Amino acid sequence: MRFATRALRIGQEPDPKYRAVIQPLYQSSTFAWEDLDHIPAIDYTRCQNPNRETLEQVIASLENGTRATVYSSGMSAIGAAFSLLQNGDHLLMATEIYGGTFRIAEKWLPRQGVSVSSFCPHDPLTIRDVIRPESKMLIFETPANPNLRVCDVRAVAAEAKKHGLIVVFDNTFASPALQNPLDLGVDIVIHSTTKYIAGHSDVIGGATIVKDEELGVWLYEYAKAWGCVPSPFDCWLSLRGVKTLGIRMAQHSSNALAVAEFLEKHPGVAKVHYPGLPNHPDHQVAKSQMTSFGGMLAVEFHSVEAARKVAESTKVFILAESLGGVESLIAYPPLMSHATMTEEQRLERGIPPTMLRLSVGIEDPADLIEDLEQALR
Repeated sequence: MRFATRALRIGQEPDPKYRAVIQPLYQSSTFAWEDLDHIPAIDYTRCQNPNRETLEQVIASLENGTRATVYSSGMSAIGAAFSLLQNGDHLLMATEIYGGTFRIAEKWLPRQGVSVSSFCPHDPLTIRDVIRPESKMLIFETPANPNLRVCDVRAVAAEAKKHGLIVVFDNTFASPALQNPLDLGVDIVIHSTTKYIAGHSDVIGGATIVKDEELGVWLYEYAKAWGCVPSPFDCWLSLRGVKTLGIRMAQHSSNALAVAEFLEKHPGVAKVHYPGLPNHPDHQVAKSQMTSFGGMLAVEFHSVEAARKVAESTKVFILAESLGGVESLIAYPPLMSHATMTEEQRLERGIPPTMLRLSVGIEDPADLIEDLEQALR
């Protein structure tokens, strides 16, 4: 089956008892045993649940993986990947990374005896400059949050493999509909399912997807042991959302390109960061590994005051954190997604105080453009 069909049908046959077309919500913490000689496949929701099991099957299929594990948040998924690190290990982290990942790597991993170094994902050879005998893992993302730079996933993964590293990749911005990093050499794909996979800003969740069974078992056991699992209803909501992922991403991408083209020509805008624009520095790389360019873009203005004024003046775009929902959101990274970094650290990573991040929704694009036009006025 192809992508859109898999999203609707993998693990989702009609309920055998009543033939319900939509999977029932199994809002139960525990499940009965028939006897003590036969352990049921699902007996306790912290360990597994029918709604969670189905969601994992669908996400694994959409990422071309063999096994997925879902969690109570995207940060829990990142924590699960980092659980592979032990005291004395070394992590390589891309310079362009989500603020929450940066926070864990800067504040928490050193307390566990894990050291961290940065590398430039646009030059995979910089991995050689920071690699150590104790290096164990590399983590990166693309398109990057929030500046929308794009790196060559295959090239970074290939260089990391030369040094025996576990390659972890955050695919949240693209979603499985636009990019499949496991096919490009990555070992563990991470998603904040809160974003495009669930897609309606009404649930928090995360996922890891792998092809290697041993890694898959470890990540599942981590979720089981630490209890960082989503509720049945969270899984049911996410499963509802993922059904329309393909068609939503097509509209997100189309709308974002229209908005980017408008902003690029506006005199009140200093710079637009969107990989779908031909003048984006990574346009060709994005074109080679993504089926479309997604719904995220970043905009720089001529002053901090102008950026703040636009952020506070939109009427269709909502000033809020997060991204990937059907509604359009506008965010200010220094106070939101990357507040954990100092201004110097943000500037080093191409996040100036004049930048806004836009999550372009599926509204009528003419309304989105008119809204930004009035805010710019």
